[in-house]
Amino acid sequence: MPIIVRGAEVAAEAVGAGVTVKSLLSPENTGSDNVLLNLMTFEKGAGFNLDLDGDAFGWLQVLEGSGTLSGYGEELVPNGVTYMPLGYSGSFNAAVDGTQLLVATVPDAARFDPDVADTPKELRTTDWSHEPVLQSEHDARTRIYMATRTLTGTGAYRGEMIRYPVGTEAPAHHHEGAEHFQYILSGGGTAILGGETCELSAGDVLYNYEHEVHSFVNNSDAELVFVEFFVPGSCKTIWAPGANPCAWLPTDADIMGRPPSRDISYHVHGEDKGI
Repeated sequence: MPIIVRGAEVAAEAVGAGVTVKSLLSPENTGSDNVLLNLMTFEKGAGFNLDLDGDAFGWLQVLEGSGTLSGYGEELVPNGVTYMPLGYSGSFNAAVDGTQLLVATVPDAARFDPDVADTPKELRTTDWSHEPVLQSEHDARTRIYMATRTLTGTGAYRGEMIRYPVGTEAPAHHHEGAEHFQYILSGGGTAILGGETCELSAGDVLYNYEHEVHSFVNNSDAELVFVEFFVPGSCKTIWAPGANPCAWLPTDADIMGRPPSRDISYHVHGEDKGI
């Protein structure tokens, strides 16, 4: 059965002056070490050292506020996802009070990327707001890729942002070859997990193991937006009998309506190598 984490109910632990952390995903609650996920909150000017084990990748996503990483000239803001290379060590420093970021870690990343020795050695940020918006062929959902081998240099994980307008639902399916989580950024809706319903709202996390049949419907009064990350990045998707496979069409625009940073052609979910 998938794991449901109510973010609002997780206790925040002080880990430094002006810094708290909520452990959202860990082997303690998932029984898996594919990916660990923390939510960190900073007061203005507060800092914290992000130290990965030598065999681990990571990434971080600013949800609110902004900040910098030591030795990295790019300001980190909510429209970016930053890849952290194997064994990264550096300090995140918040520029705004209430800055929040998701920090994910993939231990023993070589399990998921046989070419781990050739992955980038430097920080790398993807501005997802300039990535192409893709439109679902069969419903009103949209997708933006946030982490792929092309964007990060590794296939150990893959990430995307999915938007469900009010009233939108998608077909039931499951995945083989990867585990994945969804973090609800805004809005709410219902997850259908093996035939059972579960209400989700902003700050909640849903962790899916292999073979877990799931789908979503936005039966709320606001758009449902979540990010989902797969570890490893490549997996097989199996659709419910009679369901239309998720296929994605280019819109030739980014989320701001501008020409996107690159072109992504029509493809079926799971058949996305090279993206």
